Amino acid sequence: MNDSKEHIITVASRLFLQKSYKEVTMKEIVDKTGLSKGAFYHYFESKEQLFLEVLDFFFTDIMKHAYEKYSRKSFYQFYHDYANEMKTFGKTYLDKFGENETEKELSMNYFSLAFDALKLFPEFKEKMLLGMKHEFEIWESVIKKARESGEINSAMSDEQIAQTFIYLSDGIGMHMIMEGAPIDEMVKPYVELWDKLYELMKA
Repeated sequence: MNDSKEHIITVASRLFLQKSYKEVTMKEIVDKTGLSKGAFYHYFESKEQLFLEVLDFFFTDIMKHAYEKYSRKSFYQFYHDYANEMKTFGKTYLDKFGENETEKELSMNYFSLAFDALKLFPEFKEKMLLGMKHEFEIWESVIKKARESGEINSAMSDEQIAQTFIYLSDGIGMHMIMEGAPIDEMVKPYVELWDKLYELMKA
């Protein structure tokens, strides 16, 4: 991606994080980028096209898990690698989109952006569902290997363990955002609970 296009997407991302999709106008985005109309419209012809690229940039480039880099030596190391990358996501998020907004506002609007997209663009919902399916399959494969190696033992199925770990982190994250907790403090509480769950399952 060239510098001008990435600049437009980053500026647009900030605006969509501050307001809803419907509230942001193309004129406002053009003005904030500091580019001429000709330069801007060379890359994006409509707000819908730009918003879809923002979503792709945000959820694919910025917030995409590098599962291939996570350890497969143990389930314990796998989920700690996941947590460490979540901390990196938080820092990247603030560095790229923080500007003068509070962490609480940024966190809340992250979810608003996603829900806006799910409501307005069916293709985005399909993409997110495929991503979630892929995520669960990776967790299940690591859990299966941990069970087979004797690392863990549980009456729950591999699928149920994966759901417990993922849903627990999602729920705690949402709860802490509602309380206004800083982004860089989001990971610690659910990792502590993950470790407690792991201790209960450890063979």
